Amino acid sequence: MPVFLDSKDANFEASFRTLLSMKREDSPDIDQIVAGIIADVRAYGDSAVVDFTERFDRFGVTAQTLRISDVEVDTQIAKVSDSERSALALAAERIRSYHEKQLPEDCRWREANGAELGWRWTPVSAAGLYVPGGLASYPSSVLMNAIPANVAGVERLVITVPTPEGLINPLVLLAARLSGVSEIYRIGGAQAVAALAYGTETIKPVDKITGPGNAYVAAAKRRVFGKVGIDLIAGPSEILVIAEGENDPDWIALDLLSQAEHDESAQSILITTDAAFASSVCDAIDSRLKTLERASIAKASWENFGAVITVPSLDMAAQLSDRIAPEHLELCVADPDALAHKITHAGAIFLGALTPEAIGDYVCGPNHVLPTARSARFSSGLSVLDFMKRTTLASMSAKALREIGPAAETLARSESLQAHGLSVTARLRKLN
Repeated sequence: MPVFLDSKDANFEASFRTLLSMKREDSPDIDQIVAGIIADVRAYGDSAVVDFTERFDRFGVTAQTLRISDVEVDTQIAKVSDSERSALALAAERIRSYHEKQLPEDCRWREANGAELGWRWTPVSAAGLYVPGGLASYPSSVLMNAIPANVAGVERLVITVPTPEGLINPLVLLAARLSGVSEIYRIGGAQAVAALAYGTETIKPVDKITGPGNAYVAAAKRRVFGKVGIDLIAGPSEILVIAEGENDPDWIALDLLSQAEHDESAQSILITTDAAFASSVCDAIDSRLKTLERASIAKASWENFGAVITVPSLDMAAQLSDRIAPEHLELCVADPDALAHKITHAGAIFLGALTPEAIGDYVCGPNHVLPTARSARFSSGLSVLDFMKRTTLASMSAKALREIGPAAETLARSESLQAHGLSVTARLRKLN
């Protein structure tokens, strides 16, 4: 059964802290296995990638067939129905439009003493995008990862997608085509992350790796960070819904189940000011679990990690929400904007009962790659900026160097960095 908490209970604080500390990530210690896979890919390149692909995906490949050819992409894309093609194109258009507004501006200015300062933004040269594979793979993840990189101006976009037993989702390939992806490889797991980070004979290394994956992929991304950049370490999906009693219980039930059906380790939490409404939502969840295709997954998630919290006010709901720092936050209340202004920590906020989280997964526009496991306290969802770097610019005039150079000499001496100070002194002497 899900956890039921009432803020008026004497032991509420202790119970809430237990909820916050609940561990939902995969428990097996896989880091050593991943370390071995990465070492093999670094040492043996294509050969190791081929061996791991045959072992884990039960699909025979060679170094020559690791990359999915343009002909195969065209063949698979032809299988996509008109309705799916239109839906994916709409999603791509909206995601691109949203992310184009994130492009930062260069800036440069001259001070009164003649010094020029500023910054400029440039994209990374190559990005590797990990896409979970098989027929259950998500083309929406391709759009959410590749389009921001494309908008940022990344020249080389690479996708790795495992094809268990040779199966691939044609929509994934269409999404890649719509997003400007230049290379697609039929590999997955830690071996794909290693190949993207260190390169092989066939796969050139990239500068940044993004995209969701299982525990092995997450562990591999941790290990290669520093060699390449990464987006974030994504844990199981999560949603927090703050809802007043005037809502349709079935709507809220479906919103909670929309994350529960992702993964048995996903977490769905309801905070409400109405205990009777909470009971109605739970009844609606029980009814829906009898009909969902992924009912067994959703049921395990709801019963093992779900929670219902009753509070006396929306102000307290906001306070608890900030402590949870959810990946997805729905505000199904009469004045969602007012409540949103009281909340600081959330990956994405969905305002009002007509804005289900699922609309954000596909066609709304904002990115659905978001911080999980309370990391919204200190990190943000994927954006164009994740594929760009800011370089600062500085130019000293003679007047500026005379004006501020002595302070640099003083600070260099205080830190016992003689050459630092002398590099300024030599120029000042020349000017004088």
